[in-house]
Amino acid sequence: MKKTTYWLGLLAALSLPSAHAVNQEIRALFQPDPAQPAKNVFVNKTPNSGYCASYPAQCEAIKMFSIQIPVRFDSTRSIMPGDAVSLKVPANWRQLTVVNQVTQETEIVEVRIIGIGSHFVLSDTAANLVGVPNNLDAHNKLWTSRNWAQAPAPCQISGVGWYYADTFGFFWKSPREATCTKVAAYRIPSMYFNTLDFTYELRTPNPLGMSSGQYTGSLTYTLGPEGDFQMGAMMVPNDSTLTLDFVLDVGHELKVHLPPGGNNVSLEPEGGWQRWMDSGRKPGRIYRDQLYYLSASSRFKVMMLCNSLGGTECALGSSTGRSTKVEVTMTTPRGIVGPGGSDGWSGRLVYNTWIGPFQPTQYLDRKAGNLRFEIPPWQVDFLLKPGINDTLKGNITIIWDSEV
Repeated sequence: MKKTTYWLGLLAALSLPSAHAVNQEIRALFQPDPAQPAKNVFVNKTPNSGYCASYPAQCEAIKMFSIQIPVRFDSTRSIMPGDAVSLKVPANWRQLTVVNQVTQETEIVEVRIIGIGSHFVLSDTAANLVGVPNNLDAHNKLWTSRNWAQAPAPCQISGVGWYYADTFGFFWKSPREATCTKVAAYRIPSMYFNTLDFTYELRTPNPLGMSSGQYTGSLTYTLGPEGDFQMGAMMVPNDSTLTLDFVLDVGHELKVHLPPGGNNVSLEPEGGWQRWMDSGRKPGRIYRDQLYYLSASSRFKVMMLCNSLGGTECALGSSTGRSTKVEVTMTTPRGIVGPGGSDGWSGRLVYNTWIGPFQPTQYLDRKAGNLRFEIPPWQVDFLLKPGINDTLKGNITIIWDSEV
């Protein structure tokens, strides 16, 4: 007798659900799309599983996806006529912090659960429990409000339900955080939900303001009665928490294209030298405008390097020892907000000094900007003397850098 009592106690201990934690990765990607430059959003890259993997057409029609996690909820007692099986999910927005793994920059992400589903398994066939031969009729009669494809308010139907003799699968939309209840019409000795399916909605930062790289962060929910995910007061899960591990990949683009020959700039008066030589007058300006084409989806900064003692002036010189100064004015395409908040920023570059940040308002794909190389007016009179011919040269390097 003593031995029998010990064996029964051991069996009960082994049958209790163990409290563990389950993790699920949520991955999203931002990459600029030349076909949709105004689409500054992350794209979900988490593979479908569960309901939407089984019924992709239903989910595609309403732009929904689902994730299935291997959490089982078991009833702790018989479900009697009139007992409520109430489902509830964290449908309100919750925040988490994601961190760039290289720069350690942080951003806020918001998430809410907007759909819940599973399939339950009965201890006997629905037909046996109800006393009717037809499986669908039996599932309809087992609950006071028909089968589980019919979502009780405030939950909403999402499409397809599926069933076998002792099983019924469902998926409901959850537009707000409240219980969605099914009431038993017959006694059910025991039942369990074999999985937990859900779908979510994200609010992500504007990726154009984020640095390239991978951002990660986690959000943990509780499972079970009184938890964030509830499948009924008498339904106990075999995992106590669900942690969503978020991975946001940001792949920006910053490219500067010069047209052929654009790296060799010749400064001339307006209309060319011949016009001014024929007139016998000194030109008022000597300059050259050089187009560049910018593709950008992230903020950036700009710096100029040259032969300079500082400030905005770079030196040009010749083998004869003559020299002059040149300044560079950069104008960005519209859609790039520069220092001071101006869209289509224009200003002089400064030697060995970063200017910025420059922030795209949307993805720009090969939009034209301008670089004006100009000799300051006060240098023109000094440079042009009767009877003197010379060629002055110099190198100017302009750096665009996305590491702001």
